Amino acid sequence: MFEHIFSFDPSSPLLFTQFYFWAFFALVYAGLALTGNRTHLRNAYLFFVSLFFYYKTSGLSILILLFVICSDFLIAHRIAANEGWRRKAWLILSVCIDLGLLCWFKYAYFLTDVIGNLLGTELKVVNVFGVIGNALAGTERFSVDRIVLPVGISFFIFQVISYSADVYRGDVKPLRNILDFGFYVSFFPQLVAGPIVRASEFLPQLQRKFCLSRRVFGLAVFWILNGLIKKIVLSDYIAVNFVDRVFGNPLLFTGFENLMALFAYSLQVYADFSGYTDIAIGVAMLMGFHLPQNFNSPYKASNPQDFWRRWHMSLSRWLRSYLYIPLGGNRNASFGTWFWIVLFALIAAILSDSWVVPTIFLVIAAALLILAQVRPQTRKSIVANTNRFVTMLLGGLWHGASWNFIIWGGLNGLGMVVYQVWKAMSAGNRLLLMLSVSALLGTLARLFPAPVWNLLAVWALAISLGTLVRYLYAKLGAGRREGGDKPWVSRAGYAWGVLQTFVFITFTRLFFRSGSNLDPASANAEAWACARNMVNQIGSRWQMDLIPDICINYWKVFALVAIGLIIHLLPVKWKRWYRVRFALLPLPVMLLITVATVFLVYQFITADLQAFIYFQF
Repeated sequence: MFEHIFSFDPSSPLLFTQFYFWAFFALVYAGLALTGNRTHLRNAYLFFVSLFFYYKTSGLSILILLFVICSDFLIAHRIAANEGWRRKAWLILSVCIDLGLLCWFKYAYFLTDVIGNLLGTELKVVNVFGVIGNALAGTERFSVDRIVLPVGISFFIFQVISYSADVYRGDVKPLRNILDFGFYVSFFPQLVAGPIVRASEFLPQLQRKFCLSRRVFGLAVFWILNGLIKKIVLSDYIAVNFVDRVFGNPLLFTGFENLMALFAYSLQVYADFSGYTDIAIGVAMLMGFHLPQNFNSPYKASNPQDFWRRWHMSLSRWLRSYLYIPLGGNRNASFGTWFWIVLFALIAAILSDSWVVPTIFLVIAAALLILAQVRPQTRKSIVANTNRFVTMLLGGLWHGASWNFIIWGGLNGLGMVVYQVWKAMSAGNRLLLMLSVSALLGTLARLFPAPVWNLLAVWALAISLGTLVRYLYAKLGAGRREGGDKPWVSRAGYAWGVLQTFVFITFTRLFFRSGSNLDPASANAEAWACARNMVNQIGSRWQMDLIPDICINYWKVFALVAIGLIIHLLPVKWKRWYRVRFALLPLPVMLLITVATVFLVYQFITADLQAFIYFQF
């Protein structure tokens, strides 16, 4: 029994959705009570508890976490103790070590593929750490021909990079106690799937004494229950009973089923990731710590830029602070801007085995940056959009070493750039542009019949109709005569923007989902095949007579998707109201609701517990 408790089982990692986790948390909480108001003792206790949690989640990958903690703790002190170029050199060393580890574990197969295609050689990945481990152990205990991605490595690597950068900038002072720093890096509620907590947000909490008011306790319980419902009732049920089946073999399902699977996946990935965050926030609150908000009803966004201000907010802020702004932001195109543009063009050329696409990419980028120099009035917009696009490409690459993730990031970046350009255009030019795009795509669909042209033509036509309605409304002067748009007109325009954004984000997820949960060694080929097959099914002629039967067969899944989206779209003040009302309920009533919720959740648990989607990142 004790061997099972204290050993790592890769087939059964410690998850928030397991009873074992809540038994573990109960014991942790009891131990926390014994530390009282001795903050250093509390931090040390929670640090060792977090290490045990990570060991139960990722096994010997705990050694990587410990190495990162020691490395960045020591280097941060060297950064603070030096000035000038030495200070910057220590920061560069820290970033190189952290990103080197991340690249090794996350991008080894991707880089091997790129280098192999470039040099025409057959390269194989060798797990250097496995070789070292076998040499030290004197046995063949560790696999040397396969690299296993440590759970949550991207999150704690980004967290320690932000710490070193903030120390370099002078925003925070380096911690003197390595146990305090280890606790900050490894705090178990958010360790393996975020949110990414910046040092300036969390370090001040290290010295605060434990405090848990009656209202905060109620809110913590609410967030935990809310997260469990999202994860198990919505995400897991939708995935197991519909989404995974369709993505597993798109050609076995109709175009309608493929389309519905895409939209269902949008809700699934949101419920999964935000569900984890809700539980993490609730658990941290019970221990007296506050984690930052990571989601703000992202499917209420009316444009791609607004979406990324609402989705995975901690990552968006990290990318802005430590990537977008250092690239030059909206000020200038730096060396980094050109470096990443050229690098991504080179990768595109190697993986696609063609120089056409990357050449076009480089020519457009060069033309825009030259235009920014010769036309000062457009310089700020062009530079900002270029850096924004590069940032989203890198955001896509952060999610995984797959060509599909790069495409996904590029599409999101393109969506943000198009929105900026669209916002600056007049109503007449918008209409002219969309009519021209619709005509072009319609012509391509006729001359070169392909499902992808059909899909794009239908979407462009829908946007053109919406743009035409808006143009006619403005042209007739309805808004000016009444002193501005009527409230219902503004609401209709916002709803149209939300629908367009949701459809756009959903279709980019085609590449995101296709690249997920795959063996890195074969991810690119499998992901591209899945995405291509789904596009072909959705863009081909539908069998309309089968749709009623499909809706009947999957009515439970479709009903859950509808309910989930309706709750998601509720006004913020309504959600705040019922959240606070729950928090202020008498404890016996709260207990009854909690028991009933747990019983409901239990009815939806599948045979095999589903790991959180973002564990793989």
